[in-house]
Amino acid sequence: MNLAKIMIPKYFTVFLREKQSVRQGLESLASHGYTALPVLDEKGEYIGCVTEGDFLRCVMACGTTDKRTLERQRIGDILRKDFCPALPITAEEDEVIDAVLKQNFVPIVDARNVLCGIVTRRRLITYLAGRELVKLQ
Repeated sequence: MNLAKIMIPKYFTVFLREKQSVRQGLESLASHGYTALPVLDEKGEYIGCVTEGDFLRCVMACGTTDKRTLERQRIGDILRKDFCPALPITAEEDEVIDAVLKQNFVPIVDARNVLCGIVTRRRLITYLAGRELVKLQ
């Protein structure tokens, strides 16, 4: 499987930086309507994913929704590094299918662990369905 053909390139994806504030992350999540976003370090390397639940736990721990308080909290402090693991751009088809069954999108990284893009469940299903239609003809 050529992941470069079906992934959404990094340029067209929404992601956060680990040093951004929780307030900025919440605003980005709300404005784009996503439930989870990839998080990158200062070198562009993928370090994990942050979800609505992570933000909720942060707000509950802070005990407030005050924007000034959330401005002091960093995305890197609330993300779960073991959630939504990335796959290499060279991943096999069965690995991608298995990952998409567990999560809505799969971050795709190069050999340096730099985010290349994401493969969404929708893109993978569309690709596989199209391939099956070609086989039937």
